[in-house]
Amino acid sequence: MKKILYISILLFSISTFSQVEKIEPPFWWSDMHNPELQLMIYGDKISELSISISNKSVTIIAIKKTENPNYLFIDLELSNAKDGVFNIDFFKRKKRIYTYHYELKQRRKNSALRQGFDSSDAIYLIMPDRFANGNSDNDSTDDTVEKVNRTNSSGRHGGDIQGVIDNLDYIKDLGFTALWSTPMLEDNEPTYSYHTYAQSDFYKIDPRYGTNEDYKRLATEMHKRELKLIMDYVTNHWGSKHWIIQDLPTKDWINYWGNGEKGFQRSNYRMATQFDPNASIEDSKACMNGWFDTTMPDINQTNPLVLKYITQNAIWWIEYANLDGLRVDTYSYNDKKAIAKWTKSIMDEYPNFNIVGEVWMHNQAQIAYWQKDSDVGKMDSFNSNLPSVIDFTLHNAILVMFNEEPKWSWTEGMIRAYNNFTNDFLYPNINNLLVFAGNHDTNRINDIYGDDINKYKLVMTLIVTVRGIPQFYYGDEIGMLGNRDKNGDGDIRKDFPGGWKDDVNNAFTNSGRTKKQNEYFNFTKKTFNWRKGKSVIHTGRTMQFIPQNNVYVFFRYNDTERVMVVINNNPEAQELELSRFKEIIKNSKTGKDIISDKIISLEDKLKVEGKTSLIIELNN
Repeated sequence: MKKILYISILLFSISTFSQVEKIEPPFWWSDMHNPELQLMIYGDKISELSISISNKSVTIIAIKKTENPNYLFIDLELSNAKDGVFNIDFFKRKKRIYTYHYELKQRRKNSALRQGFDSSDAIYLIMPDRFANGNSDNDSTDDTVEKVNRTNSSGRHGGDIQGVIDNLDYIKDLGFTALWSTPMLEDNEPTYSYHTYAQSDFYKIDPRYGTNEDYKRLATEMHKRELKLIMDYVTNHWGSKHWIIQDLPTKDWINYWGNGEKGFQRSNYRMATQFDPNASIEDSKACMNGWFDTTMPDINQTNPLVLKYITQNAIWWIEYANLDGLRVDTYSYNDKKAIAKWTKSIMDEYPNFNIVGEVWMHNQAQIAYWQKDSDVGKMDSFNSNLPSVIDFTLHNAILVMFNEEPKWSWTEGMIRAYNNFTNDFLYPNINNLLVFAGNHDTNRINDIYGDDINKYKLVMTLIVTVRGIPQFYYGDEIGMLGNRDKNGDGDIRKDFPGGWKDDVNNAFTNSGRTKKQNEYFNFTKKTFNWRKGKSVIHTGRTMQFIPQNNVYVFFRYNDTERVMVVINNNPEAQELELSRFKEIIKNSKTGKDIISDKIISLEDKLKVEGKTSLIIELNN
């Protein structure tokens, strides 16, 4: 009896002891550019087991253990591996006690050559929790803490992936060709989880948005409509509830400051310390290694295991969901050498892909430092490998200049736009700059301009016609207002009217919008749909003229087309002497204003009404 009991206890302990709780990535693909794969295996005291792979086409390069016995990291060589399943056998004292069936999938045809978003695209930015609720059954779930509460501006409101899918035709009809959604991975913080930047599982869509399959289906439905999907990816920090944070593989998986139980020290947010030749080491460290917030532990990308994990995870999502681009949050807060390696690994795998990094700085040289092949970066032998950055200095100008009405100024009004573009020489690729009037972190552009439709039209005329890739924030097309300084973040992230079944008005439809909302909508739709087919705007050159009387004139041109853009920021009508622009107008006598559909004479003078813009296609 004692012998039977002993054997039963032994079998039970081995069964419990050997259980694999997680293997990440959960599956992979054959024929990847990088033939090496690192598996992270997690389970109770899993490092005490030995591992074998019987498939001769899969070679174990190394098995790595850490101070935490619950982790094993296995480096595999897959150069000769074919798609299919291979077995990972786990042994205890030479006895096999568990077998895991790991799958290598077949890649999509031409997956490596996928085309990322570019200057021919226009991006529509949404916060999924606030856009549309297509499936009310997942508003709250058993495995996530925070429940739906639409009355709380900082709470979960129930928007989801199905709501996005239901309104893809609306987005396409508006003239947009790409969608950037703020993150959809699981964020299991007990409060304020709707923004989803404090993620708790890197391989799982937040169940309040849907499933991994739903996210993949979103990409499929978008591609049917010739729309591109951009994932918002966070490399700098994770959420405090991330399952790995709860049981760290290594203490240096996060940047631990030794202050208090969680090692928290807030970032100084001084990104200039990353390239300032005079910066102290302490200040540089406090930017890169400081935590973005108390619920967002700062990830240590200099740890090779961490860097490999986030690199493979990004590639996994690109391959799994068939993504067309990444937007990387807080790009310049990462360790700059490590994030450059991360970016290069992804671009090596997908050479035609695109990644835009959030480098929220207020100086063109400092932003240009972070774009791939920048001469500014070469000064300290740095290359970020990052294809695209965001033109935050243009955004800074847009926030104020249409409220400034000097007839002449060195610094105010339309000279701000002119001065911004004089610094284009700093960027190695001006067509791969993201330009925008507002996003999920800024006050609503229509709130800044007092719900003035004329000023909105001036703003959008600029965004639609300048070099780069326009990004547009959901709801601006119906004049949505919001001021985070006065009313908090929830005010700039309101629910889109009509996204919920009990909404009184449905702004997704013409009849559901007010007259003024339709005026905003129609201007947006007309200009962005016009932009779709204009290669002269996508890749043409720019010639700009110094603003006079707060009127800014510039031209976009190539070998076959010329477009004249006039923005009269003066409240009074202005008359332009067209002879001033003769070098670019040349022999064109007329042009068509695509805003008013009127034919414009270009032979003598041009009268432009106050607070009015023109986009004139010149006739040859």
